[in-house]
Amino acid sequence: MTTDISPDIKKGVNAPLWIGALLIVLGIVAIAQPAISTIFAETWIALILISAGAAKLVYAFQTRNEGGFIWKVLLSVLYLGTGVMLFFNPLTGVLTLTLLLGSYLLTEGVFELILAFRLRPQQNWTWALTNGITTLLLGGLVWFQWPFDAPWLIGTLVGVSILFTGVSRVMLSLNPRSTPTQPDQPTAA
Repeated sequence: MTTDISPDIKKGVNAPLWIGALLIVLGIVAIAQPAISTIFAETWIALILISAGAAKLVYAFQTRNEGGFIWKVLLSVLYLGTGVMLFFNPLTGVLTLTLLLGSYLLTEGVFELILAFRLRPQQNWTWALTNGITTLLLGGLVWFQWPFDAPWLIGTLVGVSILFTGVSRVMLSLNPRSTPTQPDQPTAA
């Protein structure tokens, strides 16, 4: 009995396949728990802002003799203040982050569409196209539902986007790899 599996798939599972599978699982979890996913995403952004603010403050003091010290400190305080506010009052930032997410998804959708058309010569390129269209539609959905569905919207939309990204990556990783053909070897008689 013969199987019709690509030789590369038989050799072992590749990293993009595992990453795609992980993204699918994370997307499903985010969709199943949208309120938790929303707070998690908002808190993650807060921690990133706090870290960036601390790094900017250290940089300001390290380069204080090079000019612009006050502006560097003010910028770091802005980052730190915004991050701390979001961290300790996560619900206050959900509305703003929902609009930012909508902008992000619209932009990502456009970039995914561009990527899909660049991948057009490959098999399964339509999965990247589907990912781009879906992400673009999700971004538009944010603008039409805001602010009423903000508490669950971020988690759900991020989950759907992650899920479709995972599916497209899995499908692209299953493309048979092109291998150089070997010239026919003369057989010994």
